[in-house]
Amino acid sequence: MSAKDFWETRYAESDAVWSGRVNAVLADVAGSLAPGRALDVGCGEGGDSIWLAKQGWSVTGVEISELALSRAAAAANAEGCADRIRWVSADLATWVPDGTYDLVSACFFQSPIELPRADVLRRLAEAIAPGGRLLIVSHHTAPPWSRIAHGNTVGHEHAPHLPSAAEEVADLGLTGPDAQESWITEIAEERPRDVTGPDDQHATIHDAVVLLRRRA
Repeated sequence: MSAKDFWETRYAESDAVWSGRVNAVLADVAGSLAPGRALDVGCGEGGDSIWLAKQGWSVTGVEISELALSRAAAAANAEGCADRIRWVSADLATWVPDGTYDLVSACFFQSPIELPRADVLRRLAEAIAPGGRLLIVSHHTAPPWSRIAHGNTVGHEHAPHLPSAAEEVADLGLTGPDAQESWITEIAEERPRDVTGPDDQHATIHDAVVLLRRRA
């Protein structure tokens, strides 16, 4: 199954896959930044893009699923911020940005379908303007009821790797003695998050949070 077919099938399984609420870490980080140009990586049904637009950002949301993008566009229209968002239907494994950004946000950009994730993030980082930031939020641990927690993706190719913040920084290769001194690590940590399962189970999991700033 291709990545596009996988995600179209995934979004067709229900009327809404995600909550529509902004990711808490994105709100925490971007809430203190001056609005500019933002890229929402794998924007899904548009919750993060819409939040950014309502804060004054000019947003490009990129997503492989056309069904998800149609829901995102409808939600943006309903929220009155459609004029601040450009929706792009593309496979991020090959997509190349056509502009520069002050913020590239990749929240839970992980997939059970094979994805050259580090390569994609490095390519997108090249489109960040001087003084701009790359925010990566990823699953570091999974709740006990999750298929990922047991390494089982039920017929898909593989369970996505759940990196630590240090692994994220190392995989990007943008900082450190072997890299150009053009990036500053502002955040690299694991943050706890309380989650509720499908049968009202409760657990605390951890997300890897990385925020890198390109030197001006």
